[in-house]
Amino acid sequence: MTRVAAVGDIHLGPESHGVLRPAFETLPGCADVLLLAGDLTRHGTPEEALVVAQELKELAVPVVAVLGNHDHHGGCPDEVTAVLEDYGVRVLEGRSTVVTSGGTRVGIAGTKGFGGGFAGRCAGEFGEPVMKEFVRYSRRCADGLRAGLRELAAAECDVRIALTHFSPVPDTLAGEPLEIYPFLGSYLLAEAIDAEGAELAVHGHAHSGTEHGMTSGGVQVRNVAQPVIRRAFHVYNLPARETYREAERL
Repeated sequence: MTRVAAVGDIHLGPESHGVLRPAFETLPGCADVLLLAGDLTRHGTPEEALVVAQELKELAVPVVAVLGNHDHHGGCPDEVTAVLEDYGVRVLEGRSTVVTSGGTRVGIAGTKGFGGGFAGRCAGEFGEPVMKEFVRYSRRCADGLRAGLRELAAAECDVRIALTHFSPVPDTLAGEPLEIYPFLGSYLLAEAIDAEGAELAVHGHAHSGTEHGMTSGGVQVRNVAQPVIRRAFHVYNLPARETYREAERL
């Protein structure tokens, strides 16, 4: 059983030193890995990223993150990423990573993702160039997630997790105004997850949304935005893929 701690939308700023550190220091007793689902900062500055990094410094569990829209606001996501990585955080964008816990290989594929909406009510690559680029950017993010999950399948991971900031499904947006659903996620992310397979999909971004959802292919989706889970992190217990295969044979 793999214990996955996850949280998003912590939005730390200059005065946030020490806010989450006491909770994070309890992680070794309850989790094997910490996933951060974007919007780690308020305005996407390196100074705010340093506050986040210091909260995560020398934790006894691996930390894997994606950035969110707030982390891009300052126009220097590469600098934000560099600060976090200097402190040992693995920041993913169209990439994957593998952590090992008790002999179990846990693979995480990540992308920020983007908007565009969901099946039947989504934007298309038609019309003005700016609209086409909007949808193409969302598609590129989803393609990166798909490639990352495919890498994890080739690596024969025991557990595969899709980590995004934007939501792959509308289920976990329940509670948000319907008018802003297209700006909270995209069905393209769910298509990538279902095409390549995963045991869990984790996202943030929807502060007024709902924790539990599922892709049409049956992959569990969890909205871990901190205003939704209302704690420093939530822990999910995932059986290894071998357990699923045994269940299928039974």
